[in-house]
Amino acid sequence: MTAAAPIPPRVLTVAGSDSGGGAGIQADLKTMLALGTHGMSVLTAVTAQNSLGVQGAWELPADAVRAQYRSVVDDIGVQAVKTGMLSSAALVDLVAELLAGTGAPVVVDPVGVSKHGDALLAAEALDSVRTKLLPVATVATPNLDEVTQLTGLTVTDEPGMRRAAAEILAYGPRWVVIKGGHLPGEAVDLLTDGSEEHWLRAPRHDNRHTHGTGCTLASAIACGLARGQDVPTAVRGAKEYVTGAIQGGFALGGGIGPVDHGWLVRPVR
Repeated sequence: MTAAAPIPPRVLTVAGSDSGGGAGIQADLKTMLALGTHGMSVLTAVTAQNSLGVQGAWELPADAVRAQYRSVVDDIGVQAVKTGMLSSAALVDLVAELLAGTGAPVVVDPVGVSKHGDALLAAEALDSVRTKLLPVATVATPNLDEVTQLTGLTVTDEPGMRRAAAEILAYGPRWVVIKGGHLPGEAVDLLTDGSEEHWLRAPRHDNRHTHGTGCTLASAIACGLARGQDVPTAVRGAKEYVTGAIQGGFALGGGIGPVDHGWLVRPVR
């Protein structure tokens, strides 16, 4: 009699779809597969999107989002959840309510704009992100543009990243990763819970094809947490995975191509 296969850690993404496959739930599920977990999804919005930008976005009804979430969590269960594009205050409020009752670690990527500068979160939803979503986050992962949206701070250097972290932590997440990829020099991120700091540094690769980096990092952190890793270990592993994915980023279409989610298993080109 054949023994049952072991069940991999289960990770859920609650995010929008990227039809070009570089970001959103497509990036999340690719990351989860690459890192040895079972990825599941709750779709919040559909976008028409390619290497040049976002040509359209359509939010799903709240009832559809709730039904997807309950369907997965109540039957299969989850060991970590990652959130991405939530688009409106109504969806932010709903997802925050669902997460609060789940009991699994949560990675919140407070997606505000796309790589091309297209708005992916309504301005009126920012207060819901601050007061409802961030308080249920185990880890929040804003980039510098999202820091400005949420706090009004403009970060230009590493001391500014520390100030930004304090502002985000005041909204209630247990940990925050301030992503400094938009600063010049090496790619540096700051992970902190307000009492301990971890500065994560990596060489900057000369590659413009970086679509999906934020989604990929947050999903990779969720994979580590689903395996039972503590937050610093999960974030360090995610940083290493994303650095390799950026190095392997490739051209698609006429604009910004995606990172290589499969670089760990892809033959060297």
